[in-house]
Amino acid sequence: MFWDLDGTLTDPKPGITGSVIKALEAIGMEAPSPDDLEWVIGPALLWSFEKLGTPDPQAALDHYRSFYEDGGGMYDCTVFDGIPEALTTIKANHVMHIATAKPHAYARKITAHFGLAQHMTHEFGPELDGTRNDKGELLAHALNLTGHDPAQCVMIGDRHYDLNAARSVGMKFISVAWGYGASDDLSSADGFAKTPGDLPGAVHRLLC
Repeated sequence: MFWDLDGTLTDPKPGITGSVIKALEAIGMEAPSPDDLEWVIGPALLWSFEKLGTPDPQAALDHYRSFYEDGGGMYDCTVFDGIPEALTTIKANHVMHIATAKPHAYARKITAHFGLAQHMTHEFGPELDGTRNDKGELLAHALNLTGHDPAQCVMIGDRHYDLNAARSVGMKFISVAWGYGASDDLSSADGFAKTPGDLPGAVHRLLC
């Protein structure tokens, strides 16, 4: 089974939106408020800077990474209450991996820092150069490396990017209610979790 990171296991809003704001200001653009930037949590940030209308999205991303990595934004997040307990319970019966749109160079530092890495067998994310920014491509890559049967796998996430990626490779999908996908249509999910405490049961119903 595969876990999204941002918005599913962790709440990264302060670090991500704060670094986006600093990046926009660094290139002379007026920045929206953190609440108006919640939509950037989930997709590849290069795409988000394109959507924000930056004249040079790659330059904006470079500024973002400087603030995010060196300015402390990377660790300005929290693990959602109940997630560690859910991971411990589910790991007793299932092999688990991370599949995130965040570059794995950052994701692995975050999961190690917050004690999430111990639950995961592999951690998949794009390369810093944008390779596998598309989450469907990322999951296909993960399946190729792990040898898992997608029909026996589930992706857990909070955004339509996660749902679409799961569908593209033939995985089931569990939608979580506490992330940043409130405006996304996740009604076709195979399972739903209103709280982290619902996750073990939702996984059991789909995979056991």
